[in-house]
Amino acid sequence: MGVIIDIVKKIKSISRYNQILKVLIKYGFEDLVQYMEENKHYTFVQKLIPSTTKKRVAKYSKWAKMRLVCEELGPTFVKFGQILSNRPDLVPLALTLELEKLQDNVPPMSEGMAKTVVESELKDTVENLFAWFEPQPFASASMAQVHKVTLHSGKRVALKIQHAGIYNVIVEDIKVMYKIAHVLEKKIPSLKSFDPVGLVKHFEASILKELDFINESVNVQRFYNNLANDHSLEQFAKAPKVYQEYTTTKVLALEFVSGTKIDRIEKLKSKNIDTKIIARRLSISYFKQIFEYGFFHADPHPGNLLVLPNNHICYLDFGMMGSMLPRDILIFGKLFIAINNKDVKKIIRTLQQLSNNAPILNRRDLEFDINEFVEKYYVRDVHKNEMSTILLELKDIIIAHGLKVPTYFFLFARSLITIEGVIEKLDPSLEQFEIVRPYLKSSATKTYNPILMGKKIVNSIVELTDYMDEFPLDLKNAIRKINSGQIKVDLTHKGIDPMVHTLQRITKQLIAAFIMVALIVGATLFIIFEITPLLKGISVLGILSFASAVIIGFGMVSNIKKGDYDY
Repeated sequence: MGVIIDIVKKIKSISRYNQILKVLIKYGFEDLVQYMEENKHYTFVQKLIPSTTKKRVAKYSKWAKMRLVCEELGPTFVKFGQILSNRPDLVPLALTLELEKLQDNVPPMSEGMAKTVVESELKDTVENLFAWFEPQPFASASMAQVHKVTLHSGKRVALKIQHAGIYNVIVEDIKVMYKIAHVLEKKIPSLKSFDPVGLVKHFEASILKELDFINESVNVQRFYNNLANDHSLEQFAKAPKVYQEYTTTKVLALEFVSGTKIDRIEKLKSKNIDTKIIARRLSISYFKQIFEYGFFHADPHPGNLLVLPNNHICYLDFGMMGSMLPRDILIFGKLFIAINNKDVKKIIRTLQQLSNNAPILNRRDLEFDINEFVEKYYVRDVHKNEMSTILLELKDIIIAHGLKVPTYFFLFARSLITIEGVIEKLDPSLEQFEIVRPYLKSSATKTYNPILMGKKIVNSIVELTDYMDEFPLDLKNAIRKINSGQIKVDLTHKGIDPMVHTLQRITKQLIAAFIMVALIVGATLFIIFEITPLLKGISVLGILSFASAVIIGFGMVSNIKKGDYDY
């Protein structure tokens, strides 16, 4: 039985591979197919395509044809194209723009099939689970469709149901994609720098994660918690609640939220909703996600944004999210401030930090390009209110100079373009820089926060102390390996004792410097916050800490004056 199943799978795989060849030939990619097919079987497939079909598709550009190939090959290739559109560092801009137009053309499942998936996942009948299950989905995409259901408690729920069998289809398609990637990498050396196999591997991890609705439910809950924990007056966003008891890998249950799509301008106005207020609140909500939460909605197109009766904005569809480390949030803040201050050197430093201190091959050329970018940015009126333009132009410079930036940089740039398009319709006069400026200042303040600086200094001292404790053991282990022949060292050095002594003195000076700075920071905090006991309104602990720092400072100066002659 197992042998028969394997044979069936191989036949399906070959059939799918031939179908891909047929579609590629149909859209005029015969050269690519020739690289893929050594045995020339493609010539037989070529004869199956009518000449009228070839003429009909000839009117499209090369990039448009690539988009059409993805659409015709179905959900796996559509998703691959959508993910590839987020990598402008790998594909040309013209192709990126085409891939962003990709459409899902998958018909929805029948009511019976949808119910079967739900019952299989939730281990009960639809009638027992819900008071009402709407037969027709109100939304459908390549991998899932959404039905309105009502719980027995009366609460309305949006039930996202994965298409039956889609997992197996995608897994088989990925196998074919790996085969194609290996062939292309082998036959077309120029493609090796794009790492086709690595791209498929990244796509496989991404789409398999997206197929597990538990991951999306975690995204929703994380986003929901960020909003719930934000008690500021400028918290205008909402996310649907997750119903965990009705959520599995193939079924996702979310609170059903009723509102008006954000791009229905006339409908919003008919409900006496001020679109200028909505534009401002959307912008504030978005920059909060970037600079305060470090977790942002990466696909905020109008279909995923609802305006609620209380002028709040509800986000939908959390399949594509961006996540940033606190360190990267600070770097982004510094980057925009440096651009605003026309500080070319600081822009270069922050770009290097963003790309993990990657080496710059030609610093002079990079400095010239950044300077040109800054000067053009300051003299033009066009795009002056589009932050995405800044990121996209920087992206071109980053790619040109071989700096590698995290994937979220491109997600940020793309989502910013999308959100600016929405805001443009709501309020073309809105100055986004005025909205983002407080968040940039707040980001800069965090960098120089004395409490955080104090913590960093203390942590550095602890780490250095730990290292000094571990150093003798590391040295012993190294000597053992040398003695056992695992490491061979050929070292000739004259006057090693003075060098060792100097290293010891430098280590002591560093520790003393860390302690002195920690005492100064501590003294400042004690005095600012008036920590008791007080002497004439000044914290005694602050005075003592400062005095100790002065004593250590004098000791360091005295030690430096001695030089290396105290051994």
